[in-house]
Amino acid sequence: MLKWILTLVVAIFLLGLITPHLARFIRFGRLPGDLAVRLRGRTYYFPFVSILVFSLLLWLVGRLI
Repeated sequence: MLKWILTLVVAIFLLGLITPHLARFIRFGRLPGDLAVRLRGRTYYFPFVSILVFSLLLWLVGRLI
């Protein structure tokens, strides 16, 4: 059980890192619930909903395999 929780945490962390870069190509980081904060001339993205959607997709793929 602990192994699955650790795997899930690592997967969500990696998706959080990858999602802003993928958003440039597939425009997926602009869902309602994704935050973009502009602070001191820089923009920080917090893709909360996109991470949940990616996690759901990965879970569904995992269930099908």
